Amino acid sequence: MITYRVAVAQHIQVVVGCDPDWPIRFEAERGVLERALAPWLEGGIHHVGSTAVPGLSSKPVIDMLAGVTDLESARDALEPLRVLGYRPFEHRPDARAFVKGGSGGWWEESHHLHLTLPGSPLWIERLAFRDALRADPALATAYASWKRANAASARETGPYEASKFPFVRDVLDKARITLEPDASRLSVHARERSRP
Repeated sequence: MITYRVAVAQHIQVVVGCDPDWPIRFEAERGVLERALAPWLEGGIHHVGSTAVPGLSSKPVIDMLAGVTDLESARDALEPLRVLGYRPFEHRPDARAFVKGGSGGWWEESHHLHLTLPGSPLWIERLAFRDALRADPALATAYASWKRANAASARETGPYEASKFPFVRDVLDKARITLEPDASRLSVHARERSRP
């Protein structure tokens, strides 16, 4: 397994080679979340992000997307998720976002979860990007190369989050999906966190 380490604010951000246990970790967490989120689920829980793409280097964080009937009633999911170790964080107006692990900071996180409506921009973007990488090994290789080349530009908020926008936008453009600029799709707090 190849590991790329990026020093960020006296912490090490690790981008590792693909781990065959990532899908297993996702399936285990999905089972737990399906039981906890049953009253609100619609459209299933999906493994997204780089850990969902076979062979792709990634931060060792399992990213998940769960469809819910509506965001307002999904507020009631806060307590069942808290019991499972998830904490809310502000990310996008079209989702409720949670993180598990890493009480000391993002570099220790193990899972990310977004609750959103099936068909929302976040839902469409995340699934389309994952599916494009899964379907095209050359594209996945290009993304892995991009990660290695840009890992050194990591900032305190996480590895290369703002600068990967052009890569993601280009992939989604080919799928005829428009990725709105950060100012349009992210919450104010999330935009402030992603500033270089």
